Amino acid sequence: MNIPDGRKLYKDHWIGWNKGVEVDLKKHNQPVSYCGNCEIGVLVIHGITSTTSSMKYLADKFVEAGFHVELPSLPGHGTVWQDLNKVTYHDWLNTLEESLKKLQERSKYIFVCGLSLGGALALRMAQLHPEISGMILINHACKFTHPKFWFVPFMRHFIPSTPAVASDIKDPAEKEIAYKRTPTNAVYQMLLMLKEIRKALPKTKQPVIIFKSREDHVVPKISATYTVENIASKQKEIFWLENSYHVATIDFEKDLLANKSIEFIRNYVLNVKEDRPLLH
Repeated sequence: MNIPDGRKLYKDHWIGWNKGVEVDLKKHNQPVSYCGNCEIGVLVIHGITSTTSSMKYLADKFVEAGFHVELPSLPGHGTVWQDLNKVTYHDWLNTLEESLKKLQERSKYIFVCGLSLGGALALRMAQLHPEISGMILINHACKFTHPKFWFVPFMRHFIPSTPAVASDIKDPAEKEIAYKRTPTNAVYQMLLMLKEIRKALPKTKQPVIIFKSREDHVVPKISATYTVENIASKQKEIFWLENSYHVATIDFEKDLLANKSIEFIRNYVLNVKEDRPLLH
């Protein structure tokens, strides 16, 4: 594996680096709420320390497809990183519940789509709402094995933040608008939620497509493989991205990702309408 920019490796991903940009976070963290012209709705969710801008391209592609789209800003994001230390994962889920209600008012089929922490939140929302039709998980967090995560519950009390994990993008022309620090209590909140997610995987049955970058320097491959091996869904797939890093939604394969996501959604709806057997 080639190591760009002198970043440090541990096993199969890097730590302690950052090239994110904190340029006018509020401007780049605007929520998206769009009423489409069909019966499909998509809840789109950004990642930890990031902004809605990281998911805007994909959300726009869903809009072009005619889907209803809700892309909220998660609590604690788009301001200063210290704010993210003040929220819990329940705050994130509560915001998503509000967005889901908006989609339920105008959609028959609802899909959840998220990147990184957003992918974990999408998975959790599907677990809490069996009526959700399917999941699109992009380099989602589910399981971390590096020893540094063992210390997060303790270190959060005396180390408020660590170097950021933003902008892991292969395309040198792209930068992720995000915090330049990673709040440790926010990471702790994520880990608490991941524990609940893993516990509920054997009862999670909706169809799922997982996009996983071969070179992801933030979330290890085990998050994807563990999910597929333990989830109860009969229709499940890992689609490997060969030319993208972690923030695949704004990387070289963003169009491939968008097209495959739309195909996944439309195929599900077509199968339902034609009364074909569903695999969940």
